[in-house]
Amino acid sequence: MWPRILRTDYGHEEAAHRFGDDPRAYSILSREFLGDADGKLTAVRTVQVAVGPDGNFEEVEGSEKEWPADLVILAMGFRHPEPTVPEALRVALDGRNNCQASTKNYKTSVEGVYAAGDCRRGQSLVVWAINEGRGAAAAVDQYLREA
Repeated sequence: MWPRILRTDYGHEEAAHRFGDDPRAYSILSREFLGDADGKLTAVRTVQVAVGPDGNFEEVEGSEKEWPADLVILAMGFRHPEPTVPEALRVALDGRNNCQASTKNYKTSVEGVYAAGDCRRGQSLVVWAINEGRGAAAAVDQYLREA
C-alpha cells in the first residue's frame, strides 16, 4: 500500500492564497447534476461520506452541498469489481473482493473462466490491464486449443 501523504503543490498554494482556502475536498459523493431549463449544467449536488463500522461508505447527515459548475469531468476509481458477474459465475474472490486468479495463467476457481486487469489485481495502471489482458487472451487461446 502506498503511504497516504497529503501533498500540496504550488497550484494548491496559489488557490488557497487567491480564494482563502485549500480547494481540495475529500470523501464526497456526487448525488445529482443540476441544470437550467435548457438542460445545461449549473451545479452538482453532493453529500459527504464516511466509512461506517461495516467498512462501507455512509452518507454524513446534513452535509449536502451544491457546487456551481458548467463542466464536470468524472474521474472514478473502484475498490473491486461489481459483484454481479463473479457471483453469477461463482468465482472465488480474494481478501479485497477481486476475482481470485493465478498471476501466471489468469485462471479463476471456475473451469474456463479467466480474470485479468482491475477485476483481478484491483485498481491500477492501464498498462497493467493491457498487459494482463494480453496474457489472459493467450491463456484462453491455449485453453480453447486444448479443448
